[in-house]
Amino acid sequence: MIISRFLRRGISTSTSPTRRRSWWDHVTPALKDPINAVTDAFLADPCPYKINLGVVPFFSLITIACSSLGDSKNNLGSGIFQGAYRDDEGKPVVLQCVREAEGKTGATNFLCIGRESTSTAISSKLVEESAKLIYGEDSDVIKERRFAGIPALSGTGACRIFAEFQKRFYPDSTIYFPDPTWSNHRNIWGDAHVPDRTFHYYHPDSKGLNFVALMDDVKNAPDGSFFLLQPCAHNPTGVDPTDEQWLEISSLFKVKNHFPFFDVAYQGFASGDVERDAQAIRIFLEDGHSIGCAQSFAKNMGLYGHRVGCLSILCNDKIQAVAIKSQLKQISNTMYGSPPIHGISLVSKILSNPDIKALWLKEVKVMATRIQRMRATLREALERLGSPLNWQHITNQVGMFCFSGLTRAEVDQLAKEFHIYMTHDGRISMAGVTTKNVDYVARAIHEVTASDRDIKILHNIGAYKVNTDICSTSLGTKKTRARGMNLAL
Repeated sequence: MIISRFLRRGISTSTSPTRRRSWWDHVTPALKDPINAVTDAFLADPCPYKINLGVVPFFSLITIACSSLGDSKNNLGSGIFQGAYRDDEGKPVVLQCVREAEGKTGATNFLCIGRESTSTAISSKLVEESAKLIYGEDSDVIKERRFAGIPALSGTGACRIFAEFQKRFYPDSTIYFPDPTWSNHRNIWGDAHVPDRTFHYYHPDSKGLNFVALMDDVKNAPDGSFFLLQPCAHNPTGVDPTDEQWLEISSLFKVKNHFPFFDVAYQGFASGDVERDAQAIRIFLEDGHSIGCAQSFAKNMGLYGHRVGCLSILCNDKIQAVAIKSQLKQISNTMYGSPPIHGISLVSKILSNPDIKALWLKEVKVMATRIQRMRATLREALERLGSPLNWQHITNQVGMFCFSGLTRAEVDQLAKEFHIYMTHDGRISMAGVTTKNVDYVARAIHEVTASDRDIKILHNIGAYKVNTDICSTSLGTKKTRARGMNLAL
């Protein structure tokens, strides 16, 4: 009876693979993210002296804690999470402020976080302290509670929620991105089905800001357009407008009634001062703009694996703030519910405890200063080699990244011949440059950019000493060479 019923319905009982329906045969691999592709290539390279100047792999907090107990190897290839900062030994860092915050929100207290009331209070504290950090502790926005904010899964999550919010309430709008911008911006707004356009930003000849073209694009955009701006330490160029230029940009935005959405991923890394790095937003705030802001604490607190961020939108009054917050929460609830509370509790403690916050501010200054020092050292090394090119942009640019001006072919040559990895647009993560490898990096860059290809500068340089732990692990006492460079292993 059952068999005849299947036959009458024309349904085959065959389990032959050739006749079985496949649901996913039409799925093809996604395009690789350009940053992840660099890391993949770096990790696949067996060379012991390889250098990652793309996005330096970052350890999770637990991995660092474990490795600090007994593993002293300086393996540039290790890591779990992709982050941004390493110290001058090429090692990931757990900031002391994070350790102290962890101590104050220890295991006993952490168990209490599971209570809904406690979790809500900590999340609210994160939003409040994040808003103070970016808008100013004494600003009217804070005093009058004229902002709507929610915790987010780092800056990426904050951008994604805002993109959905934009689509929901301005369904026919477009987002304008600087050219270039972080590669994931287009993916984020694209997934929300918000079309994008670009505005001029970087000038490839000067390797600085193309301010005139930028202002023209802002002026020519339809009134009431959405613009994504980075207030400091622009990714990927390291090029920021001056205060005077921000004033002009803000003024023109006001005339055009544009909406500025700020993506703040590197507050503190441009100048070493988190207040100074918020100046662009304060200018827009003073000019009376409505503002949206995505904040990330992945880099400036070294919490990449915890995914802590905040999304905030300025409002006309408290009533509007309540309405907008309810919409933001509804959007986040459909995506992930609520973010994990442990990272939020750490950031909240760091920002709300005066002593721990003071320590954090000092550590941000230390990180920014090391990167500034590496910029100066790299430029000096290239100039000492007699490079005919102008490398002034290395020190003119700020923040985590240097937009080197290297071509795709030169980037490929650095990877193939010198085992130095970066994104194909020539972006260098300055956190990957250390006092031990800066001369090697400079000589390799000089080699691939030398105008006279018959002169092989690197053939005459001295030995470059590589970390012996890496070398002994990978090659023992074996000697090797690369492009005529004697590498003392």
